[in-house]
Amino acid sequence: MSATEALRQARDQLIDLRSSYEKALTDFEWPDVGTSFNWAHDWFDAFATGNDRPALVIVEEDRSRSSWTFDEMVRRSDQVASLLAQQGVQRGDSVIVMLGNQVELWDSMLAVMKLGAVIMPTTTAVGPKELVDRIERGSAKAVICNVADAGKFDEVPGDYTRFVVGDAPQGWHALGSAYDLEPVKRDHPGNASTDRLLLYFTSGTTSRPKLVEHTHVSYPVGHLSTMYWLGVKPGDVHLNISSPGWAKHAWSNFFAPWLGEATVFLYNYARFDAAALLEQLRNEHVHTFCAPPTVWRMLINADLSGGCGELREALAAGEPLNPEVISQVEKHWGLTIRDGWGQTETTASVANSPGQRVKSGSMGRPLPGVPVVLVDPATAELVEGAGEGELCLDLSAKPLSLMTGYQGDQARNDEAMAGGYYHTGDVAARDEDGYITYIGRTDDVFKASDYKVSPFELESVLIEHPAVAEAAIVPAPDPLRLAVPKAYVALTAGHQPTEETAADILRYAREHLPPYLRIRRIEFAELPKTISGKIRRVELRHREEELADERIEGEFRDDVLRD
Repeated sequence: MSATEALRQARDQLIDLRSSYEKALTDFEWPDVGTSFNWAHDWFDAFATGNDRPALVIVEEDRSRSSWTFDEMVRRSDQVASLLAQQGVQRGDSVIVMLGNQVELWDSMLAVMKLGAVIMPTTTAVGPKELVDRIERGSAKAVICNVADAGKFDEVPGDYTRFVVGDAPQGWHALGSAYDLEPVKRDHPGNASTDRLLLYFTSGTTSRPKLVEHTHVSYPVGHLSTMYWLGVKPGDVHLNISSPGWAKHAWSNFFAPWLGEATVFLYNYARFDAAALLEQLRNEHVHTFCAPPTVWRMLINADLSGGCGELREALAAGEPLNPEVISQVEKHWGLTIRDGWGQTETTASVANSPGQRVKSGSMGRPLPGVPVVLVDPATAELVEGAGEGELCLDLSAKPLSLMTGYQGDQARNDEAMAGGYYHTGDVAARDEDGYITYIGRTDDVFKASDYKVSPFELESVLIEHPAVAEAAIVPAPDPLRLAVPKAYVALTAGHQPTEETAADILRYAREHLPPYLRIRRIEFAELPKTISGKIRRVELRHREEELADERIEGEFRDDVLRD
């Protein structure tokens, strides 16, 4: 059986079992795609050549619309691959791809893959300092970016070839010239299935960004689990909201939908407009829609009465989803948002799969082919049945969807793979039915008055208050209780950082949380975030430690509650 046939058979099996979780869990096995698998050649080109269905549709904020068929994407990526090869890009070379949601991003990812080279997805939000680090640690041989970002590389030394979308400055090659070349089908580069394909820099919520390495199998084939969670199938239109350069973009805007032979739809906007997004969702006949909880929270505050068109699957990922959001979407659309969890280091690993009961607050159960276990952080022993522990993957099961490791960081690799498990750093609870509920990062969970505190649990209550746009809970040192929960809060428009506002939020939290989880302090602030938008609680924890003996100006304590 060829690699294409093996992958298609496994793909079709998961589609057929999309509503039969238990059977998918027991029957599914990762396909054997051989020793020289290349997803662009052996999968994409195999089904896309001659295929006139839309592969990619992009609508801009001004409502202009562009569409490319699968067959067009085959030809375009062959042309870009030819240009890259002409300028010296070879198998094994690392290429920084720093583009927005534009067709050239998809062209470039396929093209780099077709050459057997290595894709280094990079957000356009990075500056010269971050680019120096990425080029050095990733040993980049080439970069592809928009002309608006080309100037950033003036401050980035190195012997790398430069490609630009737009009018090429001196020293740069115009990527657009590729589309004047005769489209010649690229030969398979002969890469090994175990060769590296992707290098991802993590967002660095607690430390220097890690450099995650994936192979030609771990993401391209491993995202069968993501496809299963999303519920996409051939002929679907899939909309995912995430920024290029981060792993979730490759998850749901590249590998998973095209494994399912679905159309990738993008709506580009400079400023989020819930009404406009809902209009596009209906106009473009979107079947499956995935968005971070932040977007879902903004959507439920919009007018949902117009319905959801042909939407069949509603999904959320990126951070835990609040139960209130799920209930509001169920009320208006009759759809249940299905939460999912994974990391840059993995594909989707735990999720509420199609057709299964969703438990409030739970992110679901392990996905087919992913050996998820809980490990007691104190004893390093497996947690059997219901209980709490660190989410891990059992290495003895050889998880196909796991990274090979952190490039150039043996100490981190040893720590992450200790004891025969891949340690995610996330703490979770599992109930008697196998449903897993996120508690927090191992670094974020803390004790107050000897009670374990999950920041997410408290934050979920706070953001339901109308004045709270975002919240982060950290431990504040306390002489009596060792530590107490403190909330850093970003306010919604129209609310002021006053004692009255603080008292109202603290009172709301007291009414909706058990006494042992009482939030004792609050401070209004802009929350520190990583470049990908994740809250850096580590900065807030350090601040509390440094100011432990001081009464912080602008901080309100629960003594403002005089009733």
